[in-house]
Amino acid sequence: MTAAVRSSASARVPAAAFAVVLGGVSAALHLGKLPPAVPALQASLGIDLVEAGFLLSLVQVASMTLGLLAGLAADSIGLRRSMLVGLAVLTTASLLGGAVGAGLLGGSHAVLWLFVLRAAEGIGFLMAVMPGPGLIRALTPPGADKAALGLWGAYMPLGVALALLIGPALIAWGGWADWWWTLSLVSAGAALWVWLAVPRDRARVAGASLQPASSGWTSRLRETVGARAPWLIALTFAVYSSQWMAVIGFLPAIYADAKVPAAWSAVLTALAAAMNIVGNLMGGRWLQRGVAPERLLQWGFLTMALGGVAAFAQVGQGAGAEALGLPPALRYAAICAFSLGGGMVPATLFLLGVRLAPGPSTVSTTVGLMQQASSLGQFLAPPAVAWVAHRVGGWHWTWTATLACSLAGMAIATRLGRIRQGAEATA
Repeated sequence: MTAAVRSSASARVPAAAFAVVLGGVSAALHLGKLPPAVPALQASLGIDLVEAGFLLSLVQVASMTLGLLAGLAADSIGLRRSMLVGLAVLTTASLLGGAVGAGLLGGSHAVLWLFVLRAAEGIGFLMAVMPGPGLIRALTPPGADKAALGLWGAYMPLGVALALLIGPALIAWGGWADWWWTLSLVSAGAALWVWLAVPRDRARVAGASLQPASSGWTSRLRETVGARAPWLIALTFAVYSSQWMAVIGFLPAIYADAKVPAAWSAVLTALAAAMNIVGNLMGGRWLQRGVAPERLLQWGFLTMALGGVAAFAQVGQGAGAEALGLPPALRYAAICAFSLGGGMVPATLFLLGVRLAPGPSTVSTTVGLMQQASSLGQFLAPPAVAWVAHRVGGWHWTWTATLACSLAGMAIATRLGRIRQGAEATA
């Protein structure tokens, strides 16, 4: 066997790593399962829009308040065990949620049960996804870790896009209870594959990184929050996810304002979100080919900046003047480019989170800090963008928010590049 063939063979992503990615996708399905079900929930349980909004935001609230603690718990109990516990919680909560929908549980307190179970799903989601990057690092050979982390970076848009595409049809066919039960089976199947394919935490090789850490949780917490790199990575994740969620999340409303038919709006939104998956895979591939992470971050944020400006900027808006901007087809292409370029960012940040964590036993804690910052950005940015749109009477100033976030991301990427180069020089 030649050296090139040996290198290619060693660079393959093993089945165990795919099991971890599937675990993340199945968790993200629960994150995206609620939006398609809102009309059915309103019809069957009589919930109003405010209650629906709280149901939608409960997972983000859990992430932005408990992300760091969930990552710390994953490093403490073991990464495989944490993912299995998270998937088990998602399976059970979704199973019970389906029972509420079928009238088997909850009775007159059905809405309260849904709130409690949705909060449980938020915790299960965190426990399932926090250990993902650390598990992948240990399960893949050196030549394949970058491509595998690129796959992991796509777990969120893939899961949410699948939920948005499949959910409406399944709910129309069998009701929202069947949708909850179906996703319960998906999570159970993902948990079974992780249980069978991923070695036990204590059975893994010298990797000590995946065993429950011997140092106390307080010292791991101090190491993580006391280091500069985790905070910069988390802040970069926040400025990426906040603008991506603000743009993709409001696409249906933007299309409704433009009188785009509802059926087309759903397809166009799902396709734009799916472009983020392509960007994640491209990012992993380029990292594997030796592109510097900070350069890839710069490319991703630059594409988001240009795409945001091209999609939303207009000249002559207001005061009775006719607004001038790109034709609708080019605006949509710009949104797809915005989403695709953004996809390179999480793939790169997960790699940096693994590489620049203060120590092997703090990888999930670092990822927890990233998740917490990301959720905070996703929680705050959409209302801020909507407020601006309401104040100016349209979406034509949205580009200022995306441009500001992208410029901040590019500046932080430069700092991260210096830290990475210093860490590699002293390694």
